[in-house]
Parts: sequence; C-alpha cells; structure tokens
Amino acid sequence: MAHGDVTIATAAQGEAAIGSDDYALQRVPQHARYHWFSIAAQRFGQVSALSQFLLGATLGVGMSFWGAVGAITLGAVILEIVAILLGIIGVREGMSTSVLARWTGFGRYGAGLIGLVVAVSLIGWFGIQNAVFAQGLHSLLGGPPLWAWTLIAGAFITLIVVYGFASMQWIAYVTVPLFVVLAGWSITVELSKHSFGSLVTSPAPGPHLSMTAGTTLVAGGFIVGAVITPDMTRYNRSVTDVVKQTVLGITLGEYVIGLIGVLLAHAVRTGDVVAIVTSTSGTAGTVILIAATLKINDWNLYSSSLGFVNIIDTLFGRRVNRALVTIGLGAAGTLLAAAGILDRFQDFLTILGIAVPPIAGIMVAEYFLVRRWRGDLDAAGDTVPREAPAWVPATLVIWVGAFLVGKYLGWGIPALNSLIVAFVGYVVAGRAGLTRGVGSTEHRPGG
Repeated sequence: MAHGDVTIATAAQGEAAIGSDDYALQRVPQHARYHWFSIAAQRFGQVSALSQFLLGATLGVGMSFWGAVGAITLGAVILEIVAILLGIIGVREGMSTSVLARWTGFGRYGAGLIGLVVAVSLIGWFGIQNAVFAQGLHSLLGGPPLWAWTLIAGAFITLIVVYGFASMQWIAYVTVPLFVVLAGWSITVELSKHSFGSLVTSPAPGPHLSMTAGTTLVAGGFIVGAVITPDMTRYNRSVTDVVKQTVLGITLGEYVIGLIGVLLAHAVRTGDVVAIVTSTSGTAGTVILIAATLKINDWNLYSSSLGFVNIIDTLFGRRVNRALVTIGLGAAGTLLAAAGILDRFQDFLTILGIAVPPIAGIMVAEYFLVRRWRGDLDAAGDTVPREAPAWVPATLVIWVGAFLVGKYLGWGIPALNSLIVAFVGYVVAGRAGLTRGVGSTEHRPGG
C-alpha cells in the first residue's frame, strides 16, 4: 500500500468513530444487507407520509372516488416500474444512486451533477418538512418558541441519520405502525359519521381535475423518491426482495393513504384534511403528523448526505465520512428552516424535481440496453471499478433536452414525458455510437 493510501485509510478510520459511513462510496457487502421486510417498512414509511394525505385530499377535491382510483393506479404503476428497474440496478451493484451514475451514462462529473441536483433538492425539502415536524411538537408540547422546536427537531433527525441505515430501520419499526394505527383510528372516527356508499358515489366537491392532471400529481409527487431507490435497495439481498418491497410499499402507500385522503376530502368537502385530523383527534392527530413527517424526512437527509459525499469526492478527490456530512447538512437545513428562508425556495425545489425523472431514463437505458460500461461493473466484482469516464457529453445534452420537454410540453404527464424522452434519446444515441466518454478518472480503492 502506498503512503497516500495509508493516510487515507487512517483518516477514514478516525472519521468512522462518528456515526456510520454506510459505504457511501463503495459497494454494500452481502454481510451488511437486510431482510426485505425491514426495507419494505422504510419504503412504506416514505410513501405513507403527510404529503400522501395531502395528495389524496387534492385528488378528492377535484375528482370522483373512482376517478381518483384511476389516477392513483396509473401514477403508482409509473412509480413502481421506475423504482423496480432502478432498484434492480441498486441491489446488483450495491452502490448509491449518485456513485452508480458514474457507470450508468453520466461519467464521474455528470454523476457529481446528479449528486448536486438530488442533494440540494432533498436538503431543501428536509428543512421545509422539519418545520412541519416542529409545528407538530410545538402544538403538542407547547413550551419553547417555534424556532427553538425547529432546532430541536432538526437535531433529532440529524442524530438518527448520523448512525445511518441501521438506526433509520428501527425508527421505521416504531413510526410506521404508530402512524398506521393512530391514523386509522382517527380517520375511522371521522368517516364513521358518513355513509361509505355516499362517499364513493358523491361528485367531487371542488373544481374538476382531469385524469392526466391527477396522474401527474401522483407520479410527480414521489418521482424523486423513486429515482433515489438504489440508495435503499443496495441493502437488499436479491432482485426478488426489491420487487416485493417495492410493490408492497408503494402500492399500500399510494392506495391506502391516498384513498383515505380522497374519502376524507369527500366527507368534509375540503382538501384541508390535516386540519380535520388534528382537530378531531387532538393529541393523536398531532402524533400522526410527527410520525408521518419523521419517516420521510430522515430519508431526505440520508440521500442528500450520500449525494454530497459523491460531490466532494468528484470535485476535490477527497473521501469524507458520510456522518460528518450529515451533521453539516442537517445543521444547514435546520437553521434555514428556523429562519423561514426555505419557504421562499419551494418553486426552485419544484424545478429541480423536474430535472430528476430523466436521470432514471438514462440510467435504465444504459444499464439494461446500451451497456457501454456494464462490463466494467461486472468485471469489478465486489469492488468499485477503478476508472470511470470523466464526462459523457451526449448524456448531458439528452438530460437538458428531456428536462425542457418535461417543463414546457403542454400535454401528457410531465414526469413521464421527460423520463421517456431521456430513455429513448439515450438508446438512440447509444445505438449510433454517440454515448462515448471523454477523459478518464480513477476511483481510489476504498473510496
């Protein structure tokens, strides 16, 4: 081992005393992987978040019950196809989304851009949802001002994520059943005041929402979560496990939580079902909000930390411990949320979200069809390939073009439009021999 490698290894060992690095720049070894059910609990926790209630309520205000069922079905199918295909790549290769992108069409610096887009998007939403978490704590416990609760809530979630996947697994075991039981009880109390048959057959209480618009809301609402699936499935043990957890987690989350939101909207004739739940069930309703927000927000911070670790490695050639990055990102997101700054950037975060679906189209096209760098991944075995292309210019052109289609095309489902354009564009470019890397960079052993 060279002297430089000794220094790197020593530094990494010192940093490892802080939390868990969670194989941020490596493959997850087989001995560190988990039973599929523990990961399914986290997937369901992601999809059954507060935002899913709001989504269901939005559909319910503008659509009939059966119209909402159709929109949820189409949106869920899109999400499950994307999540399963990317999840298969994740379980086979054992790498995070942003690192895997180096050999699935983007090259080292293109993967750095992916890490930046995903990380900035998720840390922004982490801060915004942390403010919701803090509001729940403030209404439940009172005491300090809201900004202080925001700091406390942010520190709590950051501490969980510092210790990585293992601690997040136990949080899922606590919060997911708590959320399901309390939400089920609270909603049963409200819905028991109405005839189920009349709720199913009643017209939408608000302005009409088309099937295309409804499906767009469903697919777009979780597309970022679907694209970062390898961050989660790299801890799976088999392709079968990926399929089981994805179908179970996304289907239950979309249908159960989403359709409950639809029924509540029809029952109370408004989309503000969160206020209804908290006002009718008091403390239990507040605990529901806290549990729902916590289980998606730890993943916001976790995947953001993986993205930034890749960015630092890409730009500076330095391997930093994921736990240390988590502390920095958690502090930044929490402080910005406490200051109320992030609320002004929601439109910007939404635009970043439009840039994410093409990433999935390109990665799937490269890995399964074009396969220009698939041989490098296969030959590396249990390690990470030593070299990656620096840039893949054709990919960047396709990515930008697909983003513009998703943003400005006036028909169809924007997330699906951009994803399909990216997929087809990359396959065509690959068949024409245009998906060539420019330059080559070395991936250091152990990082």
